[in-house]
Amino acid sequence: MPLNIDIQQILLHMLNFVILFAALYFLLYKPVRKFMDNRNKYYDELEEKTNSALSEAEKSKQEYEDKLASLKAEEKQIKADAANEAQIKADKIISDAQTKAADIIAKSKQRAAKEKDSMIKSANKEIRHIAEEAAQKLVIDGEDAYETFLNAFGNGEN
Repeated sequence: MPLNIDIQQILLHMLNFVILFAALYFLLYKPVRKFMDNRNKYYDELEEKTNSALSEAEKSKQEYEDKLASLKAEEKQIKADAANEAQIKADKIISDAQTKAADIIAKSKQRAAKEKDSMIKSANKEIRHIAEEAAQKLVIDGEDAYETFLNAFGNGEN
């Protein structure tokens, strides 16, 4: 045996190594491997749930965005309809007001014309009355003036 190598010792060390390896494999490796597999399986399931929840959330988000877009379009349509309706009502109110204003103006012009006619009639009556009074005064004063003239001329006055 050269170099002091004992085959029996080598075989015993190999047997010890195999027993140690088998003991460690059964006592440590299998439970740790089982634990790691269960843990990986748990995290895979968790990731799958998370991905499905995320995809569901994205789907819901897309649905809500579509609903929001349709609601905004509907809101714009409602606002446009309301604005058109308000414009129509405003135009109707304005036309009614213009019609009433035209009626009021026409009635006022008729009243003014009637008042003008009555004032003219009244003024004509007053003018006629004043003219009659003036004519009466002239006639009366004219007769007195003639008599005064004759008396003055007859007496030799200037």
